[in-house]
Amino acid sequence: MNMINAIINLVKNPVTQLVNYYQGKNRANNAGDALEEYVKDIFANTFDMSQAERLERLSTVFSYLGNHSNPPDAMLRDGDAIEVKKIESEVSALALNSSYPKHTLLASSPMISTACKNAEKWTEKDIIYTVGVVKQNRLKHLCMVYGQDYCASDECYRRIKSTIKHGVEAIPNVEFAESRELGHINKVDPLGITYMRVRGMWGIQNPWKVFGDVYTRDLSKKFTFMAIINEEKWNTFDNTQELFALERVIPQLSITDIKIKNPDNPAQLKHAKLICFSE
Repeated sequence: MNMINAIINLVKNPVTQLVNYYQGKNRANNAGDALEEYVKDIFANTFDMSQAERLERLSTVFSYLGNHSNPPDAMLRDGDAIEVKKIESEVSALALNSSYPKHTLLASSPMISTACKNAEKWTEKDIIYTVGVVKQNRLKHLCMVYGQDYCASDECYRRIKSTIKHGVEAIPNVEFAESRELGHINKVDPLGITYMRVRGMWGIQNPWKVFGDVYTRDLSKKFTFMAIINEEKWNTFDNTQELFALERVIPQLSITDIKIKNPDNPAQLKHAKLICFSE
């Protein structure tokens, strides 16, 4: 399974009343959980299955289904990782909290869980950021973009994090404890009873703003979908002809050749496909 399968399944099953749909199936109580369940369904094509059949299918399609504390939210077996983000406004940024943006997902990352590292044999996976705008429990907009097209390489963020961490540790006359955070400072006060945790809170502009030069949402539509896939990744898929066939019979679906900026060097442009759908 890959992003092409997900787009085909989404076009055939555009569920916009998220919470009502998934509450009726006893799978979600809020919009964030409902969005994650919908993303699982479009990748695994599990819309019309019983709960038992769906669980069996999910275990076949995914090697890992995550938690809210560690990225990613899911990993396709022998395929890409998936990170799902819900926002409530067309202009909201994505809150990434203590985890900086992922160009790709590395098995060596200290931010992922042991269960994720051991889910299958892997060292690096492409990661799909799947972002939904949910208003009043209704999915208005959805997009999928790859981390390698969306954000800079790992070293960019590590350098900033390391510089800040070393700066904090240069503060004189305080005691530092070992920490994965930017710093954990003990004995801040004369009694030595106060400590301070220094944490990074990362965020990134949403994909619609980042790719605003190649795609503009039609806000009058009930639902819009956008996906961007760089040419190199597109050429690895063996099922793109299925999507082209669907484009020929569904007027609301379009596939366009575009150029996007290289996140590590915006002077360089990359060839990519823009896939759009609305209703």
